[in-house]
Amino acid sequence: MPPALSLAEQVRRDLDGTHPLVVIETDDEPEMRDLLLAAIPADVPARSWTAIRGLGDARLEGRSIPDTEHAAAALGWLALEGVAERSVTILHDLAPHLDDPRPQRALKELVHRMRGVFGVVVLVGRSVTLPADLEAEAHRLRNPAATPKELEKSIREGLRDLKRTRSIEISLKRSTLDAMIRGLRGLTRRQAARVIAAAAAEDDRFVDADLERVLLLKRNACADLGGVLEFVQAPVSMDEVGGLARLKAWLAARHLADSEAAAEFGLRAPRGMLLLGVQGAGKSLAAKAVATAWKVPLLRLDAGALYDKFIGESERRLRESLAQAERMAPAVLWIDEIEKGFASASAASNDGGLSRRMFGTLLTWMQEHDSPLFIAATANDIASLPPELLRKGRFDEVFFVDLPGLEVRAKILEIHLRRRKRDLRPLDLAAVAATTEGFSGAELEAGVEAALRRAFAEGRRPLATKDLLEAFRESPPLSVVMAERIAEARAWASSRCVPAD
Repeated sequence: MPPALSLAEQVRRDLDGTHPLVVIETDDEPEMRDLLLAAIPADVPARSWTAIRGLGDARLEGRSIPDTEHAAAALGWLALEGVAERSVTILHDLAPHLDDPRPQRALKELVHRMRGVFGVVVLVGRSVTLPADLEAEAHRLRNPAATPKELEKSIREGLRDLKRTRSIEISLKRSTLDAMIRGLRGLTRRQAARVIAAAAAEDDRFVDADLERVLLLKRNACADLGGVLEFVQAPVSMDEVGGLARLKAWLAARHLADSEAAAEFGLRAPRGMLLLGVQGAGKSLAAKAVATAWKVPLLRLDAGALYDKFIGESERRLRESLAQAERMAPAVLWIDEIEKGFASASAASNDGGLSRRMFGTLLTWMQEHDSPLFIAATANDIASLPPELLRKGRFDEVFFVDLPGLEVRAKILEIHLRRRKRDLRPLDLAAVAATTEGFSGAELEAGVEAALRRAFAEGRRPLATKDLLEAFRESPPLSVVMAERIAEARAWASSRCVPAD
C-alpha cells in the first residue's frame, strides 16, 4: 500500500486539472488558503471570491472586479469572460448561494468551461452541501487528521502561544503527553491547538491531571457528527459493572493491544466484540465501561438513523459515519441493538435490497479496516441476526450475557446502594440476592430505586432490608414473562458463544 499523502501533497495533486470541481471542507480557512496558493504554479492565474470582497486576484488581496460580490454575478463573469486559459478559482462559502438557480446554473457552465482548459474551481467551506447534479461532478478532498508528530507540535505551539499572554504552569510526563496525542487523534492541527489552549487556560496549569479535561474538550469540539454518529459520555468504570468476569478478563488482556510494543510483538489492535443476551443484563453498560477503562472516546452509531428516502443517501451516510469513526480512533464504536438496524438483511424485505447493501458495506468494513477502532455491538434478539455477522473475523469474540447469578446479584445490589451513599451494614444483601433469582441488572437497579422511594416517603427513614424485599416482591422480573425466549437464547448460545460470566 502506498504511503498516505500529506494534505499539502493532496492539494497539489488535485489542482493539476484532472478534476474541474474540487470541494474542500475545513475549519481552518487561513491554513487552507496558504496551501492552495502554494500549490498553484506561478504562471497559472489564481482568483478568489467571497461575498464581502467579491472576485479578485487571489495573490493580491484587496483588488477585485467591481459588482461581483453577489455569487451569480461573480460566477456569470467567470463563465462568460474569465476562462480563456487554464486557471484556478477559489470560492469561499459558496454552497448556501447555490439554492438560487442562477448561481447554480452559472457554476455548472463554469465547471464545463474549466474542463476544456484543464482549469479548476475550488469550493472551500466548513460544510459544503451541493445539489445532486453538481455533487456528481465534484471531487472531494478529505482533510486528513493530523499525524502524531503534527499533534505534538500543535500541543507545544498552543502552550507556547498561551504563555505569551499569561503565566502557565506546565508539568507533564512523557507518558501523559503520548496519551494526549492518542486522545487528540482525529482532530486537525488547528482543532488540537484550540483544545490544548482551552484546557490550560482554565486554571493556568497544564499537568497530568488535565488528560481527562483534554478528552472532554475534544468531545465537545467534535460534538456534531451528523446525527448518525454521536459522542456518548461514558463515566462508568469496570468496578461499577457487576459480574461479567470472563468478559472483563478478556478485555484486560487486550487493553494495550494497539500500542507500539504490542505491534512489534506481532499483535494487531483488537477489532471488537458482540454481546448477545438477555435485555437489561448489562451489555450496554459494558460497552461504556470499555471506553472509560481504556481512556478513549465512545462513539455511538445510531443504525436506525442511517436510512434515508433518497437513493444512495443511506449508503453514503454509513460510509461517512465509519470514515469519521476511523478518524477519531483510537475509540470504541458502540452499535447498540445492531439487529434493529440490519435485521431485514437476513430475510426477504420490501426495501429494494437496501438493507442487504447496507449490511454488506458494514461487513466489508469490519473485515478490512485496520484502524484502532474497537467495535462494541449489542443485540437482544438473537434470531434476527444475519449469520454472516457471527463469523470469525468480524468480531474477535462473541459473548453471551446471561441473567446474573447469586453472588453477582449481591454485588450489583451493593454497587447501586453505594452509588446512592447508603449504609450497607444494617442490610442483609445475601437474603435480598437469594430472593431475586431471574432479575436482570437493570431490574435490580430499579428495585433499589423503588425501595429508596418507599423509605423517603415514610419520613426519610434509613433503608431497611424489608424495603428491598418488598420492592422486588411487588415487581416480578421480565424473565418470568419471557421464560421460553430466554431458554431458547441460552440453548442457542451454549455452543456458539463464550459466557460473559
